[in-house]
Formats: sequence, C-alpha cells, structure tokens
Amino acid sequence: MRLNVLTLLAGQFFRSSFRNKAVVVLAAALTILLIFAAYSGRKLFLEQHERKTNYQKEVREKWEAMPDKHPHRMAHYGYIAFRTSHPLRFFDFGLESFTGNAVFLEAHKQNTINFSEASFSTGLLRFGEISMAMILQLLFPLVIFFIGFHAIAGDRESGTLKLLFGQGISWQELIVGRSLGLFAVAIVLFVPAVVLLMYGWLSLKSLTTESIGPRVFTIMTTYAIYFLVCSLLTVIISAVSRSSKLALTSLIGIWLMFMIIIPRTTQALGNQLFPSPSKIQFESAVEKELIKRGDSHDPNDPYYKKLKDSVLKANGVTSVEELPFNYSGFQMKEGEKISSDIYDQHQKQLLAIYRKQNQVARIAAFIDPYLAVRHFSMAICGTNFSSYTSFMDQTEAYRYELAQHMNDLQIKLISNHKPAPGEKPHSISSDYWKAFSDFHYSPLALGKQLSLEGPSAIALIAWLILLLLIIRLLSKTLNVV
Repeated sequence: MRLNVLTLLAGQFFRSSFRNKAVVVLAAALTILLIFAAYSGRKLFLEQHERKTNYQKEVREKWEAMPDKHPHRMAHYGYIAFRTSHPLRFFDFGLESFTGNAVFLEAHKQNTINFSEASFSTGLLRFGEISMAMILQLLFPLVIFFIGFHAIAGDRESGTLKLLFGQGISWQELIVGRSLGLFAVAIVLFVPAVVLLMYGWLSLKSLTTESIGPRVFTIMTTYAIYFLVCSLLTVIISAVSRSSKLALTSLIGIWLMFMIIIPRTTQALGNQLFPSPSKIQFESAVEKELIKRGDSHDPNDPYYKKLKDSVLKANGVTSVEELPFNYSGFQMKEGEKISSDIYDQHQKQLLAIYRKQNQVARIAAFIDPYLAVRHFSMAICGTNFSSYTSFMDQTEAYRYELAQHMNDLQIKLISNHKPAPGEKPHSISSDYWKAFSDFHYSPLALGKQLSLEGPSAIALIAWLILLLLIIRLLSKTLNVV
C-alpha cells in the first residue's frame, strides 16, 4: 500500500464528511451529551464522596465516644465501613450503582453490602445511566456507522468506483484509506470527550493518593482502538454491500446485535450455565454448617465442652476460674475463627460461580467488541466486579481483625470471676477502642486491574487484527460492480 494514496483517500473522505451538515449536527449533539454526562457524573461523584466521607467520620467519632465497657459488647456494637469510589467513576459508573456502598461489621456475622443507588431508584435505572463511557461505547459506533455506511457503497452506486480503480488504486488501499478517514472523523468527535476527561482528572486527582494519569492515558488508547475497529468494520460492510441502503441496514443490524442481543444473551447464558444460590439459600447453607460445628455462646455445646476440658487439662486446673486468662474470650475467639472459615469457604464458592458467569461475557468479547471495551473500561475506572470483591475482602479482613482484637482484650483484661451482686460489671477503658485503627478502603492498582481484564484487551486487539486480515482477503475477491 502506498502512503500517499492512503493519505489522499483518508483526507478526501474526512473533508467531505464535515461538509455534510448532518455530521456537524451529530458532532454538536454528541458534544452536548458528553458535557451533560461529564457534569452530572462529576457532580454525582462529589456528592457521594462527601456523603461517604462524612458518614465514615461520624461512625469513627461515635466509636471513639463509646464509654468504658466490656470488649465483647464493643465487638457486637460493630462498625460501618463505606466504600469510597475511584475519581474516574465520573467517567464510567460501571457496576457501582448496583453493588452497594456500605456494610455493617459485627462479631460472628458477615453482613451484605447495602445502600446501592439502584435500591433507592425507580426501575428506570435498568435502562442504564447516562455516563461518558455509555455514550462512547453505545452511541459513538452508531454515529460512525451513519457517517461511513456510504464510504464505498456510495461510489459503487454513483459509478465513481470504476474511475478510482482506473487510476491504479487497489481495493486494499481504498478500504484502508477510507477507514482511516472515517477513523479521523471519529477522533475529532472524540476530542471533546478527551478534554472533559482531562478536566475531570485534574479537578478530582486530589481526592486520591494514586496517580490517575496512567489510567486516563489507558482509557484514551482503549477507546481509540475501539473506534478504529468500528471504522474498519463500517468500511468493510460498505465495500461488500451492493448499495448504500443495504450497507446502512446491515450496520444497524450489527449495532443491535453487538449492543443489545449478544450482551443480553451472554448474561442469560451465564446464569443458565452456572446458576447461583439465592441470598436465603446461601445464608441457610452457612447457618446449617455453623450449627453442626457448634455454638460458641453455649458453654454446654459438645464441641466447646470438649474444648474447655482440653484447655483445663493443658493448664493443670479444674475450673475456668483458675485459668490465667479469660476463658470466655478464648472461646469467642475460637468460635469467630470457625464461623469466619465456614463463611469464607461458602463465599469463595459463590464468587467462583459469579466469575464463571462473567467469564461467559469475556469469551463473548471475541465476537462482540462492545463487551471487550465495556469490561476493560470498568476495570480502568475501578467500577467493575473485581473492585467490588476487593472491597468485600477488605471489609471482611477488617471485621475479623476487629472481632479478634476485642476477644484478645477480653482474654487479657477481663477476669474469669463473675461480678458480685451490686458490683460494677466487667469493663475496660475506652482508650482501647480509640487506639483501634479506622477502616480505609484501598482500590485495586491499575496493574492488577489490567491483569485481571487481560482477556478483554486481547479480544479488542484480536478484533483489530481480524478486520485487517479480512481487508486483505477481500481485496482479492471483491468486484467493482
């Protein structure tokens, strides 16, 4: 292929596109939509960030304000952990509107993450939210299809295709040149999104200790590749179509297939192939296994009775009161370890099912570039499933540490002898819970996110390579008429 010919064809298509008033109107409409999405997304992020920060501060203040009391009571008093969103959430909302923002942490029990945006919204949220990512993923390809459907089919109808080939232009040069011209149009339409993304990055980067620059660059690169794939696909369909009308109809059908049918089908297929238990079924399974292992609050439970006998024998005493540490705290610590292990096993099994369901969509990304860019975009912005499970893991680790810390305080500082009638109940200084650290959520690093979403990146690159191979094959078989 000759570079000067490619440049000439791309430039001609680029200039003729912007002479079309419809393209100018589309560009203006997209810019307005992007400005609205950026403004509303940034405003929503700032409101939620301020709300979560204030609530977390209030939780901490009330925790430190608790008076002297028994440490086990503090373990049941519990703590509330809030997930602070990544600043790039303003660009791609991802799953965060559906996955919850806060969880109540207490001893012996793992609670679900609650207070999602969807739980406070009407059913209209099912149709999606207007975010910059949604506009770029769904509407931009449709605009590219509308601008480029006649790229070659129009020349075939007007008869100018024969003139082009009469001047020595090859099919490969024509398809690639027109694709580059269409891609250049898409990049110009993408510029407002880049400006808004940069503005959001600069205005929100102070809200995180992570450098957002690499994420912003990765976003721009990812969407540029996505638009190139859409451009190549558009011109290929135009080249194989006998008329512009047929090309447009085919492209609209492809858009419906990529954006609606395949995503819905893969979601249903994943649920069908790997069915997950309901919340009630999951909790019932955990509860049944806990009952089999024993109740740490019941001193006469067979398992814990054997445990007590072995502890008394190991310490050479005949009663709990003679032990050099608080036995109730020791028993609570053992019970917390057992219940946490049981819950973790069931939770890992459940998450494995969810990952298998998501894997169906990842595989489908090799037949649908929209799925590839959607998953990759959510990963970069920290709004994907892996970010949600990371928050779950961190809160559970904090909950377990808090419960076991209170059990250790009870073991060391609370007497085995019960208070006499009229005597003050056992308690320890509130300084001990003031010294316990606050919860801080750490988002997954970009490198970790990219490694987890490697299949999506591979799928997008595979689409690009496939389309280039198709162009090479078509250049040997296509006819002018």
